[in-house]
Order: sequence, then structure tokens, then C-alpha cells
Amino acid sequence: MSAAFLVDASVYIFRYYFALPPNWESRSGYSTEAVYGFSNFLLDLLARKPGHIACAFDESLGSCFRNEIYPDYKCSRALPDEALAYQLAACREMAEALGIASYASDRFEADDILATLTRLCVEHACAPVIVTRDKDLGQLLDRGATSLWDFAADQHLGREDIEVKFGVRPGQIADYLALVGDTIDDIPGVPGIGAKTAARLLAEFDSVESLIANTDRVATLKIRGAAGIAAKLSVYADQIRMALQLAQLEYTVPLKDVQRGLNSLVPQPVEPELAVALAEEFGIGGLAKKIRRTLESPAELSIATP
Repeated sequence: MSAAFLVDASVYIFRYYFALPPNWESRSGYSTEAVYGFSNFLLDLLARKPGHIACAFDESLGSCFRNEIYPDYKCSRALPDEALAYQLAACREMAEALGIASYASDRFEADDILATLTRLCVEHACAPVIVTRDKDLGQLLDRGATSLWDFAADQHLGREDIEVKFGVRPGQIADYLALVGDTIDDIPGVPGIGAKTAARLLAEFDSVESLIANTDRVATLKIRGAAGIAAKLSVYADQIRMALQLAQLEYTVPLKDVQRGLNSLVPQPVEPELAVALAEEFGIGGLAKKIRRTLESPAELSIATP
């Protein structure tokens, strides 16, 4: 079976937004460096001729269901200003113009969409590659994804790589984050429990629920301050459970066309000139030749990493 690519779109959009100079401008006067970088990236992915491909976009900042669980979830992240919001929307337009299935939700995050699409693929005997730079998505390797692929760095991470990175199995990443917290997403951790201690605890106990239920055994472990750690697990039990809810992915996001199964993720035949016209509207008409060659004859396009 041909490759299936599930793309963590926002990660790459922000990469290009901050990495590229503002050398491109739409007809409406907005800078479009992120649109240029992201579109170029998608064309390179399509040149690999995937059998299935989809992009997951984030549109739930401040309105995600996790904010109902913990109002301060991602509170340190600023909402996109008008200029960035324009580019985010433009990137999705370009993805759809290139025939790529695109998904977003005002209640679920891109990570949840990727989890749901992973489940969809696995249910149809297809093991997807997650195109992302976010190692927290390593938990999808426990649900049937083959690897995390940072396309720009051309680096694949498998189960063993994730275990080296975190010190825990992919299926324990949410439990790990529930203990150490995540400053990027404003998920609180347990004071005094760092990465090494969390990994050590989860090597002995499979989950945070098992830890909380066996604090008497935790107190006897050969870990510095074991008795204090056991006490903290009891004191912070409710917070740990809440943090676990925040860190766990949702695998049942309602998505359009999922009743079509993998057919909904097949790259759609599109008219190249429509994508070219949109590119010109966004001031990235320099990609016109690449768009035509990719959409008309993908096999002829040489693959270049952006």
C-alpha cells in the first residue's frame, strides 16, 4: 500500500512564519511567507505520491474542550493577530486547492484530529506516518502509526527513539506529562517530580493511576526521596488525573467524510490552474511551475526538502 501522510499543519506553518523573511505579499496587502513555505512543503510531500494524505489544522485556541477541564490550558499562548490569522486561513485554502483533505475543529485540537485519522487508517489496515516536529505525538506510535517524520530535517522517530527521548514507552507519554507537566501547553506538573523521576516511576508502574493506587509501594522504591514522592502523589492525585485528561489525545473527533473511510484521504484530482490562480492571489506565483508539474505529473518532479 502507498504511504499515508497525516500532516501536523500548524507546526509547519509556524515554522515558516518565523523562519522565512517577509518576501511575499498577497494582493490584499498581507505578508505570506508562511503560505509560501507551507505550500512548497505540501508540494514536496505530494511529489512522494502518497496514497493518502491529510492536513490537521488548529482552530480551537481558547475554545478547546480541554479549556473546560482546565481554564488555564494554553493560557500563555497569544491568539493570532489579524496578519497571522490571514496566513493560517490561506494555508488551509492552498492545501485544499492542491487536493489535500483538510480538517479543523473549534472544539478539538490538531493533535486530536491526527489521533482520529490515525485510528481511521489503522481500522483500514493502513499504518500512517505522522508528519510533525512534535515529539509528544509519539503516543500515536502506540496506536498504529509507523513513525513521526520531521520532513524538514528528514528525521524519522520510531518507538525506540521516543523511549530514548522520554524514558517511557509511547503509550505512557500522557502519564509522563501528567507527572512532569508541559510548560508549552500550561499543563501543571507535580512539584519535585522531574523527567528522570517520572520515567523511573513509570518503569515500575504502568500508569499514573497505578502510582496513585500504590503510594505505599512507591515509598519503598530505591529512589531518592521516595517517601516524599509517595506523599506528593497522594496530595496531587486530583491534579495528576486532570493533567492526564489534558495530555491524552481524543480518538473520536467527528470529521467530515469519515464514513468514506480511507477514500476521504486520497489526494483529489484538481485543476492546476485554479491552484496557480490562488497562489498568485497570495503573492506566491513563483510556485506556479512547481504546482503545474506536481499536479499534472507528480512522477516527474524532483523531490526537494524545504
